[in-house]
Amino acid sequence: MIRVDQAGEFGATRIYAGQLAVLGPRHPKTKLIEHMAAQEAEHRATFDRLIAERGVRPTLLTPFWDRAGFALGAVTALISPEAAMACTAAVETEIDRHYEEQRRDLGERDPELSEVIERFQAEELEHKETALAHGAEQAVAYPVMSALIRLGCRAAIGLSKRV
Repeated sequence: MIRVDQAGEFGATRIYAGQLAVLGPRHPKTKLIEHMAAQEAEHRATFDRLIAERGVRPTLLTPFWDRAGFALGAVTALISPEAAMACTAAVETEIDRHYEEQRRDLGERDPELSEVIERFQAEELEHKETALAHGAEQAVAYPVMSALIRLGCRAAIGLSKRV
């Protein structure tokens, strides 16, 4: 669980880095994205710590997630600010589903990890709602874009569990 969550939070930081690189410091959505990126950086730091403390091997796909996440963020921001928000909404939809499954699987076995996941899940849902409130659904081809990004997220989760 920790390996997959660390990989996902790393990917999220890279998506936001790509969006911010394209939108730049003066874009009206920059502060909003910076806020979400800061929360994702905190999530990643927590899972980095848990990986070290618990001796969990990180995914070998980190270099790929680095580039793929940045590219996804940059491409969606190049399409439009609404597409960047659509990306966030799609990713957070899958992360919410993923964290909910983990919480069910964990039960009471690991209270520390359960608390971390519950807190981060609430923040991910906040990101999704923020993205929807800032035009995600107005992105060109939103249903198709959302479906493809969500499929990619599910694939990334599955691969990071194994590799």
